[in-house]
Amino acid sequence: MARPMGAVRLKKANPLTLAVGAALCLFILYFLLGSSAPDFSASRKASAASHPLSPPTSPFRKSTGGGKLKPPPVTRYNLNNVTITSTPLENRENVLVLTPMARFYPEYWDNIVRLEYPHELITLGFILPKTKEGNDATKELQKRIAKTQKTGPEKDRFKSIIILREDIDAPLISQDESERHKMKNQKARRAAMAKARNSLLFSTLGPSTSWILWLDADVVETPPTIIQDLARHNQAILAPNCFQRFWNADKKEMDERPYDFNNWQDSETALDMAKKMGPDEILLEGYSDMATYRTLMAYVSKEDGLLHEEFPLDGVGGAALLVKADVHRDGAMFPAFPFYHLIETEGFAKMAKRLGWQPVGLPNYKVEYYLPSGPHVLPC
Repeated sequence: MARPMGAVRLKKANPLTLAVGAALCLFILYFLLGSSAPDFSASRKASAASHPLSPPTSPFRKSTGGGKLKPPPVTRYNLNNVTITSTPLENRENVLVLTPMARFYPEYWDNIVRLEYPHELITLGFILPKTKEGNDATKELQKRIAKTQKTGPEKDRFKSIIILREDIDAPLISQDESERHKMKNQKARRAAMAKARNSLLFSTLGPSTSWILWLDADVVETPPTIIQDLARHNQAILAPNCFQRFWNADKKEMDERPYDFNNWQDSETALDMAKKMGPDEILLEGYSDMATYRTLMAYVSKEDGLLHEEFPLDGVGGAALLVKADVHRDGAMFPAFPFYHLIETEGFAKMAKRLGWQPVGLPNYKVEYYLPSGPHVLPC
């Protein structure tokens, strides 16, 4: 038989215990609510796309709710409102950085992250071949992207990132310098490069894009202000000078040498050679078997020259190239076929000139190309 119980006296809780418990509850709530999505500033949240079918250059973040996905919106864009000025930072102009990538270099990614242009205005686009090297590069690239976009400081996170894989067979099995730069391989290699560049460009160019910075995956060092520095010239197509640092055994010290020979002014010799060529033949630069006697920007550079001195060009390389989005919107692309006996980036310069856009170079503004280990490396 149960005995009746007397009054129950509750033990008074310790204030310190209550405070610790409350702090623990707040921590759990913060972890549960905050771990599902990064902490973005109001400006980033405002620019986020509302649907995955929005332009690729617009960031899209999945809703945490479990409701049905809304249908894609009908959106109108007035390209007259897109500014392309010499002061892109002040006007908060969107920049698309495009890189064809066959190999991944950590120094390339570190250089990209160091860019001082606001990352919330930068979209990155990559295209990689479906080869073993391409697969390895894709894995390494994704690791770096995950580290930067998910756990890195907000200032380092880019507006959006697009990765494409090529849908064509690679013309060369090896990406070794000696194989890549053989003269007999150039037409097939550069035709494939042109197709990759066009696929990347047409898949990523958004309605709010003002500038496109083409940057090769082998370019591992640029001034962190390269976007602002180049845009200040307000040129439609602007190419800095690409050099490569190397160990000079004669001087017993590090030295640098010209690397990109595709930035040039035309010559009468080259024009005469083109007149005698068949419709499917192309002119190539940097080969003794095809002496064009063009004026190469690589050799115009001066140690005491003005950093922002301009140099009109007829051909451009793609190592580093800032292009106004309107140039590409006008139809200037990278021909994968002989275009006035030029192909890829040099063909692009010719096509742009035919459309009324003048390419320009900066002989004394330098970017640095990766130096592989091993014997002598051939410039491109």
